Amino acid sequence: MVLATNLGFPRIGIDRELKKATESYWKGMGTRDDLLNTARELRLRHWKMQKEAGLNHIPSNDFSFYDHVLDMSCLLGCVPSRYKWDGKAIDLDLYFAMARGNDKVTAMEMTKWFDTNYHYIVPEFEPDQTFRLSGTKIFDEFEEAKKEGVMTRPVLVGPISYLLLGRKKAGADYCRCTLVPGLAAVYGEILKGLRDRGAEWVQIDEPFLALDLEDRYKDAYKTAYKLIRATAPDIKIMLTTYFEALGDNLDLASGLPVQGIHLDLRRAPGQLEPALKKFPADKILSLGLVDGRNIWKNNLSVSLDLAEKAVAALGKDRVFVAPSCSLLHSPIDLTQETVLDAGVKSWMAFARQKLDEIAVLAKGLGEGRSAISAALEESDKVAEDRRTSARIHNQGVKKRVQSVSPDMLRRKNPFSTRRKQQHEALGLPAYPTTSIGSFPQTEEIRKARAAFKKGSLDEAAYEKAMKKEIEHVVRWQEKADMDVLVHGEAERNDMVEYFGEQLSGFAFTKNGWVQSYGSRCVKPPVIFGDVSRPAPMTVKWSAYAQSLTAKPMKGMLTGPITILCWSFVRDDQSREETCRQIALAIRDEVQDLEKAGIGVIQIDEPAIREGLPLRRRDWGPYLKWAVDCFKLGTTGVEDRTQIHTHMCYSQFNDIIDSVGALDADVISIETSRSQMMLLDAFVKYKYPNEIGPGVWDIHSPRIPSAGEMTDLLEKAAAVIDPAQIWVNPDCGLKTRGWKEVEAALNNMVAAAKLMRAKKQSAAA
Repeated sequence: MVLATNLGFPRIGIDRELKKATESYWKGMGTRDDLLNTARELRLRHWKMQKEAGLNHIPSNDFSFYDHVLDMSCLLGCVPSRYKWDGKAIDLDLYFAMARGNDKVTAMEMTKWFDTNYHYIVPEFEPDQTFRLSGTKIFDEFEEAKKEGVMTRPVLVGPISYLLLGRKKAGADYCRCTLVPGLAAVYGEILKGLRDRGAEWVQIDEPFLALDLEDRYKDAYKTAYKLIRATAPDIKIMLTTYFEALGDNLDLASGLPVQGIHLDLRRAPGQLEPALKKFPADKILSLGLVDGRNIWKNNLSVSLDLAEKAVAALGKDRVFVAPSCSLLHSPIDLTQETVLDAGVKSWMAFARQKLDEIAVLAKGLGEGRSAISAALEESDKVAEDRRTSARIHNQGVKKRVQSVSPDMLRRKNPFSTRRKQQHEALGLPAYPTTSIGSFPQTEEIRKARAAFKKGSLDEAAYEKAMKKEIEHVVRWQEKADMDVLVHGEAERNDMVEYFGEQLSGFAFTKNGWVQSYGSRCVKPPVIFGDVSRPAPMTVKWSAYAQSLTAKPMKGMLTGPITILCWSFVRDDQSREETCRQIALAIRDEVQDLEKAGIGVIQIDEPAIREGLPLRRRDWGPYLKWAVDCFKLGTTGVEDRTQIHTHMCYSQFNDIIDSVGALDADVISIETSRSQMMLLDAFVKYKYPNEIGPGVWDIHSPRIPSAGEMTDLLEKAAAVIDPAQIWVNPDCGLKTRGWKEVEAALNNMVAAAKLMRAKKQSAAA
């Protein structure tokens, strides 16, 4: 029979119970037991939900308090030496210190999980790195489910993907491949422990098999799995790949000593045919038919057309049905959406509904289409309704995109000319200070916004409340002697959702939360139709803030690539086409901000690296249209208007030419967690414009001293021209409290002034 399986389920809970319990624990308001009990209740709820949906393979160890890669580091005893780990059980406080840092130690680096908006904690490998089994979480959760009558398939990040996700600590002069034997030995021990506890299958995620691999890492795969299999020969392994096709790694994956291979057939349906031609006779094929990363209902007929080819070639007993990847990237339950437009809602499926789709597809493959005729009829009806819906298409928008000319993608003059005009207009000192945009979203702000949405606070009262908050932020920045101010974004809920709410072609959920990192959850907008801007979105607030001060006020926008990447995007046209529509809307807003007297405008693009295709062969076309979309949104202003952009938690080394091609006057980037290592790309490239290397890791609760920030700025000034350097935090401040913001920004301003004094002293 064809089995219905799952690769992973969201952790946070329908009502974000895990987020709330975790943050309560961090604040000292909830106990350790409170947090552990909430986690246990969520795991049990989700296991039962999957069992009731009819799934045959249900994952365990997909739960995490912060991040599954960090969990793997803890399981393997890969704890950086600065945490002074005693080798005993890793408790919650040490675990969260590794994730977030504390007042005594810095956090581990955080970056994007492949081309998603999920962030993982980057493993750090010491010069003398060793591994050993250092935890029982994976065993405990397997036995916890077993006790409740649910036999699960435990999930592990694969050994080679784990190595490639990490980085060597400075001074570690060795190839990561030399770590494979020791690492594989621990994996073998883990699998043996699971088998001894009754596990039949284990899922090992190796997403790097879908990427370009050097020969040494291909050899490392062979070595690792041979060693693992020698230690644990009698447990079945489902080797899981996703986000791309196996491509030239198909033979490598097929030759590994595993019992099953999973293919992502949503991202790469074309890989099925070559896989079937050479698929080993002793392996099971897991078909990733249901999209784990988007919210559109599955077209069951189309999925069956594809899957039936596999059944015909392999037989029903050698085929599993699954989502394309873990459902971690999906909201949990569509039934919670009680106010979503009924027409748009009818096209959607969240994680819980995707479980039903998996089960239906498995039944259809196992028993024939007649067994699911009603579901097929409904699916065909939904697909046709969506294809022909008038609410999706706007001919005016399509014509405007077609009319974009090359001149609309260029500033009037090069940066060298613009820079002179901007410096004259702004009159800023050396090492100018600014922040990334948002200031703390206080309880008062959230209450006012919630009351306004509910209708218990009228528009006039809401506007008065937001203006009060804006004035407070402006006055505080003036008092702190910051140079380029921001209005604090009190009126904004989320940097993408806020804009989507004011653009046509978007829909919004009330409970469509997904995890971004740790306890940080977002509600991605849904782009279902053609996008346009009916009216100005930010001009009123920015103009008001500028009226309060003589200092430059930054207008704050989210860029077209980030709005695209951080939304659930329509799949009936190319992402490029949708992005161009968004870029034109941003272009209109930029020009209106300039007309309103805003001389500095920041268009954030933290997702530009995230959107990069995973295979290098596909980079060129994406980077071309991504850069063009940014320029389309930003180039319609005068030379004196200074365009900023912001990027964070991404590796830029391999796309630095394209970052430079954006031609932003100033770019701010995250560098504090990496101790300015991310700046290397901008140094080697000789980045021509101005740059703000972040000096405060705002995702950590610790407050860096002025001395620490000065040290970071000196590292930056040692490798790039001090005349290029701005001083700013790594990211926006909405998640921080006022007490820490005040202390950190005062330290930041002090560090900037110290650098100015040093520069003046050196010139004297």
